[in-house]
Amino acid sequence: MNATHEDEYFGRMNDPTASASIKGICGDEMEFYLVIRDDRIEDIRYYTNGCGNTRSSAHAVARRAQGRSINDALSISAGELIRSGECEPQAGRHCAILAVTTLYRAIADYLLTP
Repeated sequence: MNATHEDEYFGRMNDPTASASIKGICGDEMEFYLVIRDDRIEDIRYYTNGCGNTRSSAHAVARRAQGRSINDALSISAGELIRSGECEPQAGRHCAILAVTTLYRAIADYLLTP
């Protein structure tokens, strides 16, 4: 599935509990925004200026993380996205890694906030 700008998870969030932004090796930028209550991801949004593989990977991560506990969300892997066919195995590998890494950094933002 190629995520589009009409994607339910696409867009920025004004007041997230946690967020992260990373620029990938290809120049694509990825942002994740999380609303977390009781260690559960209640809402998630992503924003990217990237290619189709980057958008598809971000959508796949957001869909998997929505409603999950923080610990469960930390089990989402780039390999899982690649094996599922939601990004191209060769051209999209770095996109899957970028999406998962950005999610992890947003979770870290939440976990490391005093």
